[in-house]
This record gives sequence, C-alpha cells and structure tokens, in this order.
Amino acid sequence: MSPASSFAPAFAVHAIGLAFLQFVFITTGMTLQSCSIEIVDAQNGWPVLLVELRTTHNVWFVSDNAGKIAFDLPELMGLETWFFVEGHGYEVPADGFGYCGVRLTPEPGKKLTVKVNRRLPGKRLGRISGGGIFAESQKLGLEPAWTEQGVLGCDSVQTVVHNGKMFWAWGDTNLPHYPLGLFHMLGATTGLKPLQSIEPPIRMRFDYFRGDDGRPRVIAEMAGKGPTWLSGFASLPDILGTQRLVASYVKVQAPMTVYETGLCVWSETQEKFERHSVLWKKTEADPKPPPTPDGHPVYWTDESDKEWILFGDPFPHLKCPATFEAWSDPRQWQSLEPQKTVPVAGSGESIKPHRGSIAWNAWNKKWVCVFTQLGGKSSNIGEIWYADSDSPPGPWGNAVHVVTHADYSFYNPLIHLELTGDDSPVLLFEGTFTRTFSKNAEASPRHDYNQILYRLDLDDRVFSGDQSKR
Repeated sequence: MSPASSFAPAFAVHAIGLAFLQFVFITTGMTLQSCSIEIVDAQNGWPVLLVELRTTHNVWFVSDNAGKIAFDLPELMGLETWFFVEGHGYEVPADGFGYCGVRLTPEPGKKLTVKVNRRLPGKRLGRISGGGIFAESQKLGLEPAWTEQGVLGCDSVQTVVHNGKMFWAWGDTNLPHYPLGLFHMLGATTGLKPLQSIEPPIRMRFDYFRGDDGRPRVIAEMAGKGPTWLSGFASLPDILGTQRLVASYVKVQAPMTVYETGLCVWSETQEKFERHSVLWKKTEADPKPPPTPDGHPVYWTDESDKEWILFGDPFPHLKCPATFEAWSDPRQWQSLEPQKTVPVAGSGESIKPHRGSIAWNAWNKKWVCVFTQLGGKSSNIGEIWYADSDSPPGPWGNAVHVVTHADYSFYNPLIHLELTGDDSPVLLFEGTFTRTFSKNAEASPRHDYNQILYRLDLDDRVFSGDQSKR
C-alpha cells in the first residue's frame, strides 16, 4: 500500500467527523465554540500579547493582553494545523525548511498552549491604550468585568505628576465613529499608582476628559490650521507657590511641517491648555524654529545645588531653572549639545538615537535612558535600547539592545518611574507601536497605533556589563 493510500482512510475519518460536527451546528443553530490558544513566555510562564498566528491559508490571529487567542475557524476544527508564529522578539524554533511555527489540533472548547522564547531582555507586559484589549479572552467567556474606554488608537504619550495625580496626554487619536479622530491632544488622569501589578496581564484604566456627548475630547486646540501637538509637560511652582501645569506646542501642516511653536498652560477651571505665548512663526526669513522646552523633561540638581529642569528627547538639549517664571522667559533658557551616538556595551560599535527619555534610577545609582535606534536592522525606528550615565548631560554608554519589532515602528518610548518608584530594579516604559514609517503593508489588528508597556529588570546581568546572557 502506498503512503498516499494509507493516509486516505485516516484523513477520511477526520473529514467525516468534521463534516458531521459542522452539520450538527448548522442544523441546530448552535454556535461553534472557539478553541482557546494561550501564548506564554517559556522562561517565566507569563502570557504574551501581540504574538501572531497565521494559518497556511493566511487567516491571522493576534494574542490579547492575557495572551489568549479565540480560534474559531470551522474548516480547521479537528485537523492538525500549521501556524506560522511571529512575535516581535518572541519566537519558536525554525524547522528544517526555515519555517517558524507550530502544529496544533484545535477543537471546540479545547485549551492549547504555545510557548515562545524571548530573545531580548525587554518583557512585553501589555497594551495600555486602544480597543479590544481583552477581546480574545472575552470571546472565550473570560474577563467579563473589562469594559471598553471609547478609544481605538492613540499616538505618543506624555505624562507628568500634577496636584496628586498622574496627567496623561496623547497625540492624534482614533475613535470608533469616524476615520478622522482627534488631532489636538487627548487627555486623561489616573491615580499615582494606576497598575495593581507589574506582571501581565496588565489592566490600565484612564479617566479621560470627555465632552457633553460622553466621548473623549481634545484638550489643546490652538487657533490655526492643522493639528496641535504638545510635549515638554511639567508641573512647576510659580512665585506664589502654586503648581502650574505647562507644555510647549507646535502647529502642524500636511504632511508634517511645523509652522508655529509656543508655550501653553493648563486651565484648572476650563480643563484645557491655553496659549501662553508664541515663540516662533515660520517665514522665509526665519524658516527654522528656535530651541524650545519640549520632549520629556527631568529635574536635576547640579553640583552647586541649583535645581534645573532639563528638556530632551532623549538627551537634554535645553535647561532652565525649575520655576514657572523661568520656563516662561526664553532669556533664562540655556541650550545644551545632546550626545549624537551611544557606544554599545562590550562592542566597538555606536548607534544613533532617534527619540526616547531619561530618568534617575536610585536602585543602580545611575541616570538611565530608553531610546529608539535610528536605522535598526530589523526595523527603521522599531529597535529599543537601554543606556546609562552618571550625569544627565552624559557621557552616555553601556547601550544594550532590549526590544525588537520586525519591520514595524515603535517610537517615542517614555520611562515610567511613577509606576514603580525610582529605587526599584524594575524599569517600565511604553511606546507607540505602529506600521507608520515602516515598509509593512499590514497593520496588526487592534494593536496598531497604540501604546505598549515593556519591562526591564536592571538586576539582569546584561545591564552590568556582563554580556554572556545577551
């Protein structure tokens, strides 16, 4: 008997069983129960979101914040099925043909597990913005208490602690009711410790500023054509001791041309930012904006005990005394020369930063930085690196590759010391996951154009100069 003829009876049994199962569901009006597939980190058992499983006929599934996938294809129930696996730094071994994937036999109501290996130190904790954060779990009857927050996507976060709360703001935002969403900053507040756990699954809820219709609304619309983008958020005391929430703004024309910059101040009564001053308007005689207090600021006391606020993205390019009056007065600003490249730990190579943030970490008594590499191998602006320094102006070094994204962007990463405390070896940061500025033609469902939270454990030997675990 030939191999083909011996295979035929077994395949026929599978086909008859599947056909009977489909017949029962169709004739009785019953719903085909999904098969649960859970993606977990092989090292620690944590659920892993944003792992993509794709069948040989190109049906695509993506794990949610609980690492769950609700597999519901009737044509593959009961059949051994190959799934290609792509996890942006999480992977399974390749087979003899170079295919990275797994074989599973999904069945209604069955629970399957796929273990993936993490290649780099950064641990993906969860998506903290957008819709359907637990969608796959909810299709399986899990996470019944989770409710949607009305936002499907948002770009580039800014945070600051102000008047006992964390203040959050994002750039352009997608909403459910129309392709064009919000283009003058979305805003929200949370408590100072909004996460109950720094292990997945992550559940982050925001108290968005909303309009009379109940939808999230803009908080920073400045007069003039095009979007308004804010950065450089800070809470500074004025001469009377009142904390003032401040930011810098830019007005943008298509495609991404800045034609005005200025300063703005939060109105506690109106709950919106109002223009404080215009710093520059584009003209033929003055085509480039001057240095402004933008990016992600940090507070720093120098060797003479003078307190400054430093503005940078990632490394400081401007400083001023840490008061509202000094921030308001460009004559008190001092420009700095940020470091252009960062040497890689244990290597003679250097890399060029794109955007990022710095913070003081009391646990390792270092200034730490998380930044996107410009021109990475796997993605143009999707490779994330860690570096450290004894001083915020630098020199910065000991760069370690911590997160990768395959042909996808992950930009404007922001360190969140507020979520852990500055004396913790755990460092959390988020960034924007999007296909924008990549060559990828496919947007990852639900996750694209949203904020994803990662974790670094600084007590890992890779951050102490020991490269044996890299």
